[in-house]
Amino acid sequence: MSTRPGAPAPLPAAAPPRAHRATSWVVFVLLLGGFCAGAWMLAKAQLPADKLAPSQWTDGAAGKVINDALKLPMQGSADTWNAALRYRLLGDTGAQVAMGCPGWLFYRDGLRPQPGVGNEVLEQRIRLMRHWSQQLQAQGVQLLVAVVPDKSRVEQAHGCGLRHWAPMRERYGRWQQALQAAGTGGVDLLPALQTGDAPVFFATDVHMNRTGAQRAADAVAAQALPLLGGQGTQAFEVGPLGAPQPRMGDLIVLAGLEHAPPAWRPALDMEPEQVIAPLRGGGLLDDTPPVEVLLLGSSNGRRSLFAERLGKALGREVWNQSLDGGQFSGALLAAWPQRAQWPPSLKLVIWEFSEMALSLPLTDGEQAALADID
Repeated sequence: MSTRPGAPAPLPAAAPPRAHRATSWVVFVLLLGGFCAGAWMLAKAQLPADKLAPSQWTDGAAGKVINDALKLPMQGSADTWNAALRYRLLGDTGAQVAMGCPGWLFYRDGLRPQPGVGNEVLEQRIRLMRHWSQQLQAQGVQLLVAVVPDKSRVEQAHGCGLRHWAPMRERYGRWQQALQAAGTGGVDLLPALQTGDAPVFFATDVHMNRTGAQRAADAVAAQALPLLGGQGTQAFEVGPLGAPQPRMGDLIVLAGLEHAPPAWRPALDMEPEQVIAPLRGGGLLDDTPPVEVLLLGSSNGRRSLFAERLGKALGREVWNQSLDGGQFSGALLAAWPQRAQWPPSLKLVIWEFSEMALSLPLTDGEQAALADID
C-alpha cells in the first residue's frame, strides 16, 4: 500500500500482549471443557430418539429435554437460592410473576399479552365458539360458557399499582357481546366475584379460593338451572371446615421459590380442608343418576371444589372433565372426538376458562379446528 509523499511510514503491527494470549487460552480451555462436559452428560443421559425427533423442536420440547439433561448436580439448589436472593433483596419474582402488595403475586400473562398476539386471536376464538355451539345444538346439547375474570382485575386492591394493558381487558366485554350475538348462554362472573371485601383468589396462586369458587358456582348454577328444567334431586354431603393448612401457590412455584426457606419467599396461603361429595345409598342396586351436566374447564374446574360446589347447587353430580393447563379450549378439544359416545342423558355442557386465555396465542389444536371450519 503506497503512502503520500512526506507521510510517516506505518508502524508494524504490535504482537498481542502476553496477558491477552493467556486470557485467550483460558477462555479456550473453559469452552472446550464445557463442550466435553456437555457431550458427556448428554451421552450419559441416553435421551430417547422420539424426544429429539424433528417435530419436537418446533415447540421447544426437545430443547427442554436437552436443558434438563445438562443440569448440574447442584443446579436446582443454585436456582432456588438465586430466586430467593432476587426476591428478598430486589423484590424480583422473575419474568412470569409480578409482585403486588406484600404477599400478593400475580401472573404477568393476565396483565399484558404475549409479544405478537393481537386482536385477531379473539376473533378466531369467537369463530370457534360459534362453530362448537352450533355443533352441540345440532346434537341436542346446550352450551353455557363461563369465563373466570383475571385475578389482577378482581383483586385490584391488592395489586398496589400494577399496570395492565387496557385493550386486553376490553376483550372480556367483547367476548360476552359475542356470546349474546351468537345466541349462546354465557355467565358474567365479574359481579359475583367483585361483591364484598373478602379475597376470592389465593394470594400466591392464580386460582379462586373457596369463597370465590362458591360464588362462581352459584352464579353458574343460576344460569344453568333454567336450561336443565330446575333443581335436581341428588343430595350432597357437605363436611365441616377443617383446620387451615398451608397451600403451595402455583405462582410461588413459577417464581422458582417452591423450595426456598419460608423467610425467603412469600407466606403460603392457609386454606381449610373440606369434603363435598354426592350421597350414595350404598346398596348393590344403588344406581348412579344419569349424567346431565358435563364440565369442560381449565384448572379452575379442578381447584377449591368448584365442580362439587356446582353439583350441589344444581342438585346433580357434574361429570368433570376439566384439564390442568387447558387454557381456552384444551378440555373441549380433548372431549370433542368422543362426543358421539357421550351419554344420551347429557343436556348441558359448561365450558369454563380464564379471561387471560382469550389473549394467549392460538394452540395447535385451535388452529387445526379453524382449518376444519374453513
